[in-house]
Amino acid sequence: MPTGTLHIDLEAIAANWRALDRMSAPGCETAAVVKADAYGLGLTAVAPRLVKEGARAFFVATVEEGLALRRTLGPEHRIYCFYGHMTGDTSTIQRADLVPMICSVEQLTRHLEALPRHPFGLQLDTGMNRLGLKEAEWEAVSEIALEAEPVLITSHLASSDDPESEQSARQLAAFRRMTDGLDVPRSLAATGGTLLGPAYHFDMVRPGIGLYGGLPFDRAEPVVSLELPVIACFDVAGGETVGYGATWTAPADARLATVAGGYADGLHRALQPGLEVMAGKVPCPAVGRISMDLITVDISHLDRDPEAVTILDPHRTVDGLAEAAGTIGYEILTSLGRRYQTSYRGL
Repeated sequence: MPTGTLHIDLEAIAANWRALDRMSAPGCETAAVVKADAYGLGLTAVAPRLVKEGARAFFVATVEEGLALRRTLGPEHRIYCFYGHMTGDTSTIQRADLVPMICSVEQLTRHLEALPRHPFGLQLDTGMNRLGLKEAEWEAVSEIALEAEPVLITSHLASSDDPESEQSARQLAAFRRMTDGLDVPRSLAATGGTLLGPAYHFDMVRPGIGLYGGLPFDRAEPVVSLELPVIACFDVAGGETVGYGATWTAPADARLATVAGGYADGLHRALQPGLEVMAGKVPCPAVGRISMDLITVDISHLDRDPEAVTILDPHRTVDGLAEAAGTIGYEILTSLGRRYQTSYRGL
C-alpha cells in the first residue's frame, strides 16, 4: 500500500495559467516552466493539460528533461533548456529539437561550432549572479551572437517575490540597457515578474511556481492536497515518551495514531514541533519527531480513530507548510516523495 495519496488538480493548474496569461501585456506570450518534473507534480500529466489550455512554449532545466517533454508533447511546441548547451548535450539538443538557453561564452562557442544552424537563446546576467553573460561579456560577444540569430534573450529577477524590492527595477534597467533596440524576442519575468506589471513583460513571461499554487501568486487556485493513511492507533499512559530522542512526553493518558509518511516523503523533520494534521475538519497535533517513514499524532480528542489524515488541502497550502518548516513552497512541492499514489483531477 502506498504511503499516501497526492491529489493534483490539473484544472487548477490550467486556471492559474489562464489567470497569469490574462495579466500579461498585450502581445506577450505566456510560457510555462515545467522543470523538475513539473515541480514534482508530473511532467507527463501537467504539460499536456497546459497545451490544451493554450501554452506553446515550455522551459525545463536539463536537456534530459527536454527530451522527456518532447516525447510527451510531440514535435510542435518550443522547449527551452535553462542549463544551455553543456558538454555531451549536442546530440540530444539536435535530436529532440531543443532550444538551449546559452549562459556563458564557452557555451556560445560550443553551440556555434557544433550546431551552427540550430536555434538557441541567450541568458544575460542582470544582477542575479547565477547564470548568464555578464554585461562586459555580452558587449564582447554580442555581435557574433546576434549574427547567429538567437530566438530569445532572457534574464531572471532575483527579488521579484518582493514587490517593494528595488533590485527588480535595477535589473529591469540593466536588461533594457543590454537589449533595447535588438530585433530579438525578450523575456525577463517569471511568476513574480508577471505580477510586477507590463514593464517587466516584454515578449514572453514564463511563470513557474504560480502555476502550481505557490507564492508570490497569492490568488492562485490551490493545486495539491495530501492524504496519509493511519497505520495504527494505540494508547499511551501519562509520562510515557514518544519517538526518537523521547522528545515528547504524554502529559496524561492519551490515544495516538501512527501515520504513513515522513521525511523520505518530503515531510521535513523541521516541521516539528508545531505540525498539525487534519482528521476531517479537526486538527490533530503531531507529537515527537518526524522520522523517515512515520509521523505520530495525538488523537485523544477525537470521538473515533481516523482511517486517514490530511496534511495539505485547499486551506493548508504548500506555503503554509513551508513556513512551518522554515523553507519555501518550491522546496515542499519538489520534495514530495515518489512513494505516494498520485491522483489527478482533469486528466
